[in-house]
Amino acid sequence: MITVRHSAARGHYQNYWLDSRHSFSFGEYYDPQHLGFSALRVINEDIVKAGAGFPTHGHKDMEIITYILDGALEHKDSLGTGSVIKPGDIQRMSAGTGIQHSEFNPQPNADTKLLQIWLMPKVRGVAPSYEQIFVPEADRSGKLKLVASPDGRDGSVSINQDAGLYAGIFKSGEGASLTLAPSRTAWVQVARGAVTLNGAAMSAGDGAAVKNETALELKATTDAEVLVFDLPPLGN
Repeated sequence: MITVRHSAARGHYQNYWLDSRHSFSFGEYYDPQHLGFSALRVINEDIVKAGAGFPTHGHKDMEIITYILDGALEHKDSLGTGSVIKPGDIQRMSAGTGIQHSEFNPQPNADTKLLQIWLMPKVRGVAPSYEQIFVPEADRSGKLKLVASPDGRDGSVSINQDAGLYAGIFKSGEGASLTLAPSRTAWVQVARGAVTLNGAAMSAGDGAAVKNETALELKATTDAEVLVFDLPPLGN
């Protein structure tokens, strides 16, 4: 079964430097029907104004992945890590017992657009850690490329959860498939463009909850960028 959550149904928060759309309940936006899906807790589509960003704040017991769509984001944390994340970079931060960090758009004249993703950890109370990789566009073009996994296989970042994250960039007419093990669930997030998922139409900002399916068939109806999460069974 595939249930599409359309972009317009998401929560919305805006201030002078941030415009954020929430696929699931977050901050001041609360919807008891959308508290997350399986291990997936947060997908926020954030637009951060030039020269602005998130001041230092803390997280605990959460797997956090940052996926840049446009622009750049400067990261600093209490582990001493500092980096500038750009399109193609996959950043993973395991908050574990606690971590402080800040995120800032260092560009003087351009907004940054990103997806902020949180997954519940499989094991709580681990030591906090940070990892970042670069996945060239060619490796994501016309296919679903594994970018996060429990064991870091195929060059992906490693996450403390039984989940896989795939990223794909497609030209109109291109597609890809993904097989799900029995009882697994999935979430599909369209970052740009438009696709069909097992025949269901989706466009930018839409997400889809998938359960009781063993095969996903994606086809781009315009140029598109898509994230696919292979997730544990519901209730795990």
